[in-house]
Amino acid sequence: MLPVVIGMFLADIAVFIVAGQELSDGHGALGGSLLLGAFLLLFTSIICCLGFFTLQPNEARVLILFGAYRGTTRLSGFHWANPFLTKRRVSLRARNLLSDKLKVNDSRGNPIEIAVVVVWRVSDTGQACFDVQDYENYVRIQSESAVRHLASAYAYDHGEQHEVTLRSGAEEVATALRKELQERLDKAGVLVDEARITHLAYAPEIAQAMLRRQQAEAVIAARQKIVQGAVSMVDMALRELQARQVVQLDDERKASMVSNLLVVLCGEAEVSPVVNTGTLYT
Repeated sequence: MLPVVIGMFLADIAVFIVAGQELSDGHGALGGSLLLGAFLLLFTSIICCLGFFTLQPNEARVLILFGAYRGTTRLSGFHWANPFLTKRRVSLRARNLLSDKLKVNDSRGNPIEIAVVVVWRVSDTGQACFDVQDYENYVRIQSESAVRHLASAYAYDHGEQHEVTLRSGAEEVATALRKELQERLDKAGVLVDEARITHLAYAPEIAQAMLRRQQAEAVIAARQKIVQGAVSMVDMALRELQARQVVQLDDERKASMVSNLLVVLCGEAEVSPVVNTGTLYT
């Protein structure tokens, strides 16, 4: 169409020149007709120029003719379409949505703070433009709703054996979040590329209590390891002494030895030994 429109402008200039010559020669009727035709051709050429548009990579134009959807152009470059078409630009590039920190309750009722990032793009321009009022706002609201529903379906931490939690099951939770978002955003013609949790913490009002609980659980777990190791070492010491016949101990002496070794191995403070210069029984 570009050569056609250029030809129309050149032809219009020629008609204006001929019309001027005819008017100067006294041929008023012919000159007036040519002049009217030149104006009509000029008007048509200008209207045709309105049909030209360009598209950048990963952009699309939704074409609407008098309220009727006529399709979408996705090929980047220089284009021409019916000048009376309404051409709505839609970006097909990937976008990031970083949600605000939301305060929700997990599956155990504990208040937590959670935020996610969603990578999304428009896949169906017709649905994005006509099935929802504002697809960007729709994505934001549905993402917040999906995050609230997801957080209430999982525990923050300390789940049962093999239970997926928000803290320990990052990949499983991200997959579930992406699936739920995709189901919600299909109506808007939006494709979800990725969805992940960016912030996860207990709410401030219970954070200190939960921190103390975590510290207590860590201390208990450490003590269990220490006791298990100490019992193993005591058992090994007794069996080695008996196997090599270094010393013969009765039950009372064994109990005393076990008690002393456990105190040494499990105690937090440094132990000061007491040397017995007499016999074992004094």
